[in-house]
Amino acid sequence: MTDVPKDLRALDHTDRELLALLEVDGRMPNNALAERVGIAPSTCLTRIRRLREIGAIRGFHADVDPAWIGRPIQAMIAVRIRSESRDAIGKFAESLAGIPAVRDVYFVSGSYDFLLHVATVDVEDLREVITERLSGTRLIAGTETYLIFEHRRGNS
Repeated sequence: MTDVPKDLRALDHTDRELLALLEVDGRMPNNALAERVGIAPSTCLTRIRRLREIGAIRGFHADVDPAWIGRPIQAMIAVRIRSESRDAIGKFAESLAGIPAVRDVYFVSGSYDFLLHVATVDVEDLREVITERLSGTRLIAGTETYLIFEHRRGNS
Protein backbone atom coordinates (compact mmCIF):
# COMPACT_ATOMS: atom_id res chain seq x y z
CA MET A 1 0.00 0.00 0.00
CA THR A 2 1.03 3.62 -0.46
CA ASP A 3 2.41 5.39 2.58
CA VAL A 4 1.17 8.90 3.23
CA PRO A 5 4.09 11.37 3.06
CA LYS A 6 5.13 12.35 6.56
CA ASP A 7 5.93 15.93 5.68
CA LEU A 8 4.96 17.35 2.31
CA ARG A 9 6.86 20.50 3.24
CA ALA A 10 10.04 18.51 2.56
CA LEU A 11 9.36 19.21 -1.12
CA ASP A 12 10.02 22.67 -2.46
CA HIS A 13 8.75 24.30 -5.64
CA THR A 14 11.59 22.83 -7.72
CA ASP A 15 10.88 19.30 -6.47
CA ARG A 16 7.22 19.69 -7.36
CA GLU A 17 8.15 20.99 -10.83
CA LEU A 18 10.41 18.00 -11.39
CA LEU A 19 7.65 15.62 -10.31
CA ALA A 20 5.13 17.31 -12.62
CA LEU A 21 7.50 17.10 -15.60
CA LEU A 22 8.32 13.44 -14.93
CA GLU A 23 4.66 12.58 -14.54
CA VAL A 24 4.03 13.85 -18.07
CA ASP A 25 7.21 12.34 -19.54
CA GLY A 26 9.07 9.85 -17.36
CA ARG A 27 11.75 9.53 -20.03
CA MET A 28 12.71 13.21 -20.06
CA PRO A 29 16.54 13.36 -19.94
CA ASN A 30 18.21 14.84 -16.87
CA ASN A 31 19.69 17.75 -18.84
CA ALA A 32 16.25 18.71 -20.18
CA LEU A 33 14.69 18.45 -16.71
CA ALA A 34 17.42 20.62 -15.23
CA GLU A 35 17.02 23.24 -17.96
CA ARG A 36 13.20 23.33 -17.59
CA VAL A 37 13.37 23.99 -13.83
CA GLY A 38 16.45 26.21 -13.95
CA ILE A 39 18.99 24.13 -11.99
CA ALA A 40 22.33 22.49 -12.77
CA PRO A 41 22.18 18.92 -14.15
CA SER A 42 24.17 17.61 -11.15
CA THR A 43 21.68 19.24 -8.77
CA CYS A 44 18.81 17.78 -10.76
CA LEU A 45 20.28 14.29 -10.53
CA THR A 46 20.71 14.65 -6.76
CA ARG A 47 17.10 15.85 -6.38
CA ILE A 48 15.72 13.00 -8.51
CA ARG A 49 17.70 10.48 -6.46
CA ARG A 50 16.28 11.98 -3.24
CA LEU A 51 12.73 11.97 -4.62
CA ARG A 52 13.12 8.26 -5.35
CA GLU A 53 14.57 7.56 -1.89
CA ILE A 54 11.67 9.26 -0.06
CA GLY A 55 9.07 7.53 -2.25
CA ALA A 56 7.82 10.59 -4.15
CA ILE A 57 8.90 8.80 -7.34
CA ARG A 58 7.75 5.19 -7.11
CA GLY A 59 9.37 4.05 -10.34
CA PHE A 60 9.69 4.50 -14.06
CA HIS A 61 7.70 2.28 -16.39
CA ALA A 62 6.05 2.07 -19.77
CA ASP A 63 2.27 2.46 -19.94
CA VAL A 64 1.57 -0.59 -22.09
CA ASP A 65 -1.88 -1.23 -23.55
CA PRO A 66 -2.83 -4.69 -22.16
CA ALA A 67 -4.37 -5.70 -25.51
CA TRP A 68 -0.89 -5.58 -27.09
CA ILE A 69 0.36 -8.20 -24.62
CA GLY A 70 -2.59 -10.53 -25.15
CA ARG A 71 -4.89 -9.27 -22.37
CA PRO A 72 -7.67 -7.32 -24.15
CA ILE A 73 -10.41 -7.83 -21.53
CA GLN A 74 -10.14 -5.25 -18.74
CA ALA A 75 -12.29 -4.85 -15.67
CA MET A 76 -12.46 -3.18 -12.29
CA ILE A 77 -13.38 -5.61 -9.54
CA ALA A 78 -14.66 -4.28 -6.23
CA VAL A 79 -13.78 -6.63 -3.37
CA ARG A 80 -15.32 -6.67 0.11
CA ILE A 81 -13.41 -8.43 2.91
CA ARG A 82 -15.27 -10.29 5.66
CA SER A 83 -15.30 -8.23 8.86
CA GLU A 84 -13.65 -11.05 10.82
CA SER A 85 -10.76 -11.06 8.32
CA ARG A 86 -9.69 -7.41 8.77
CA ASP A 87 -6.39 -8.38 10.39
CA ALA A 88 -5.31 -10.10 7.14
CA ILE A 89 -5.83 -7.08 4.85
CA GLY A 90 -2.11 -6.31 4.36
CA LYS A 91 -1.18 -9.86 3.49
CA PHE A 92 -4.26 -10.17 1.27
CA ALA A 93 -3.30 -7.01 -0.67
CA GLU A 94 0.15 -8.51 -1.33
CA SER A 95 -1.44 -11.73 -2.59
CA LEU A 96 -3.71 -9.76 -4.93
CA ALA A 97 -0.71 -8.03 -6.48
CA GLY A 98 0.73 -11.49 -7.20
CA ILE A 99 -2.15 -12.54 -9.48
CA PRO A 100 -0.90 -12.24 -13.10
CA ALA A 101 -4.11 -10.58 -14.34
CA VAL A 102 -4.02 -7.86 -11.65
CA ARG A 103 -2.54 -4.60 -12.90
CA ASP A 104 -3.35 -2.36 -9.92
CA VAL A 105 -4.63 -2.82 -6.36
CA TYR A 106 -6.37 0.07 -4.61
CA PHE A 107 -7.26 -0.05 -0.89
CA VAL A 108 -10.36 2.19 -0.72
CA SER A 109 -13.06 3.50 1.56
CA GLY A 110 -16.76 2.84 1.08
CA SER A 111 -18.78 -0.34 0.90
CA TYR A 112 -15.85 -2.23 -0.66
CA ASP A 113 -12.31 -2.57 0.64
CA PHE A 114 -10.36 -2.96 -2.60
CA LEU A 115 -10.66 -2.05 -6.26
CA LEU A 116 -8.66 -4.21 -8.63
CA HIS A 117 -7.80 -3.26 -12.18
CA VAL A 118 -7.42 -6.53 -14.07
CA ALA A 119 -6.56 -7.40 -17.66
CA THR A 120 -7.31 -10.90 -18.87
CA VAL A 121 -6.84 -13.03 -21.97
CA ASP A 122 -10.56 -13.60 -22.42
CA VAL A 123 -13.87 -13.73 -20.53
CA GLU A 124 -13.11 -17.24 -19.24
CA ASP A 125 -9.85 -15.97 -17.75
CA LEU A 126 -11.77 -13.11 -16.08
CA ARG A 127 -14.32 -15.59 -14.71
CA GLU A 128 -11.49 -17.71 -13.28
CA VAL A 129 -9.91 -14.70 -11.57
CA ILE A 130 -13.26 -13.84 -9.96
CA THR A 131 -14.47 -17.32 -9.02
CA GLU A 132 -11.21 -19.16 -8.27
CA ARG A 133 -8.73 -16.51 -7.15
CA LEU A 134 -11.12 -14.14 -5.36
CA SER A 135 -14.48 -15.65 -4.45
CA GLY A 136 -12.79 -18.96 -3.72
CA THR A 137 -11.06 -17.59 -0.61
CA ARG A 138 -12.64 -17.38 2.84
CA LEU A 139 -11.49 -13.78 3.27
CA ILE A 140 -13.88 -12.43 0.61
CA ALA A 141 -17.41 -11.40 1.52
CA GLY A 142 -18.30 -10.32 -2.02
CA THR A 143 -17.19 -8.90 -5.34
CA GLU A 144 -18.69 -6.70 -8.02
CA THR A 145 -17.21 -6.54 -11.51
CA TYR A 146 -17.28 -3.66 -14.00
CA LEU A 147 -16.05 -4.27 -17.55
CA ILE A 148 -13.88 -1.49 -18.94
CA PHE A 149 -14.85 -0.61 -22.50
CA GLU A 150 -12.37 2.22 -22.91
CA HIS A 151 -9.65 3.84 -20.82
CA ARG A 152 -8.14 7.29 -21.14
CA ARG A 153 -5.38 8.55 -18.91
CA GLY A 154 -6.11 11.91 -17.31
CA ASN A 155 -3.82 14.89 -17.62
CA SER A 156 -2.10 15.51 -14.33
